[in-house]
Amino acid sequence: MGASDSPSTRPLALSVVTETFPPEVNGVARTIGTMVDALRGRGHRIELIRPRQGRNDAPASTRHFEEVLKRGMPIPSYRELRLGLPAKRALLARWRARRPDIVHVVTEGPLGWSAVAAARQLGVPVASDFHTNFHTYSRHYGFGPFAGVVAGYLRSLHNRADCTMVPTGELKAELEAAGFQRLEVVGRGIDQRVFAPERRDARIRASWGCRADEPVALYVGRLAPEKGLALFVEAALAARVANPALRVVLVGDGPDAASLRKRHPDFVFAGMRFGSDLAAHYASGDVFVFPSTTETFGNVTTEALASGLAVVAFDYAAARQYIRHGHSGLLARPGDRDAFVAHAQSLAADAVLRERLRSEAAQVGAGLSWPRVIDDLEAVFLRLIARRSDENRTASARFLRTESDHASS
Repeated sequence: MGASDSPSTRPLALSVVTETFPPEVNGVARTIGTMVDALRGRGHRIELIRPRQGRNDAPASTRHFEEVLKRGMPIPSYRELRLGLPAKRALLARWRARRPDIVHVVTEGPLGWSAVAAARQLGVPVASDFHTNFHTYSRHYGFGPFAGVVAGYLRSLHNRADCTMVPTGELKAELEAAGFQRLEVVGRGIDQRVFAPERRDARIRASWGCRADEPVALYVGRLAPEKGLALFVEAALAARVANPALRVVLVGDGPDAASLRKRHPDFVFAGMRFGSDLAAHYASGDVFVFPSTTETFGNVTTEALASGLAVVAFDYAAARQYIRHGHSGLLARPGDRDAFVAHAQSLAADAVLRERLRSEAAQVGAGLSWPRVIDDLEAVFLRLIARRSDENRTASARFLRTESDHASS
């Protein structure tokens, strides 16, 4: 099915509620931005409800797309993002005046909770996404004692939705074991127009002080406690012992950036990068070293594969789904730090292995398709809408029978 095709017989009116959206820079914002653009391209009408991102933020309104901005507040210890404040009354009024076919709740803050509650009250089908392990992140930001409370909140919110979408079967099984219900697997794709080995740029490599035959160990992502950067540093230093010509490059920013720069002035800190510039930074590396164990998926892993990098990662999330150990990357069992470090050393020292894995990684990345993902997303929406319509017809018929019985008695 092509990018412009759709299994829907008519355009849908979708209300998407999210607390992060481009130009904010994170995996959830990029994923939802891509999904919204694809759905608009298929003719669906999108109402996007999100917190105001800054004082000068103004709502966009274009063909098939309208933004509605709500009040928000910075997230403690993650001030680049904002939590949407409760808005159930406003959402009820809006959706009574213009009822959506379905509500899609992307994030689990107070705004997301309000959206689930309002949709349920109005009888509008509601789908939710599970994008971020907030209950795991809480352990890295001083809220460890409350991790169980956070997990309970997330379970309660998602179980009030008609379904919750997750990116992998592995995460589905994990959440089912934790009491989450009505889970559907909807994967993620890659825009091969953006991420590709052909983006490799000799000028970028030169700016890193790197010759053509010198390998680069690359990290892309938030420079923050939950990403396991201490292990990245350990692996990078060990890899540089195995190959002293290795360059170490980090792309991104975050609360750990200043301390990392101070402790490792020999590393290259490329800062935040966007769009084609980000893609060129990926493709200009050789080995992608990703130590995080807190991802629900890990978009950076598939972006690295599509960019033709040999990946070192733990065997879970996107890495487990798409990497064959020894073919398109090297995987360590979750928690096996020694194996993770040894894999980074192997790729730094062995140019033949490195280039073989890079070639196979690019082939894997070329097979990742956003149109197929959007097909799956549409199919979930249509099932939920049809199910709610059947339930409403059944309830209406039951009511009419009851009224008829009363009238004849």
